[in-house]
Amino acid sequence: MVPLAEAWDSGASTWTAAERQAYANDLDEPRALVAVTARENRQKADQDPAEWMPSAPSARCRYVTEWAVVKTRWGLSVDQVEAESLAELAAGCPNEELTVVLAR
Repeated sequence: MVPLAEAWDSGASTWTAAERQAYANDLDEPRALVAVTARENRQKADQDPAEWMPSAPSARCRYVTEWAVVKTRWGLSVDQVEAESLAELAAGCPNEELTVVLAR
């Protein structure tokens, strides 16, 4: 969900190799790894929600939720532009209580 390059810029650069491997293969959190088309994956690249959103409007609230869950789960930082975009996008989504199990 959160690309490795984005995770690196958001705090993973200080992790051990084992922590980075655990992040890249996080099968314990179903919202961490989401199947998408190759086209969507190429378009997204390592961009955050301030720079890219799914092409299907119906997928955007789910995307914002999953992004927030992964960032929280792994203790990754959120820059100001990213936070503002997430808040703006989430304002148009239904309220949902999220449960997050911390990975570290």
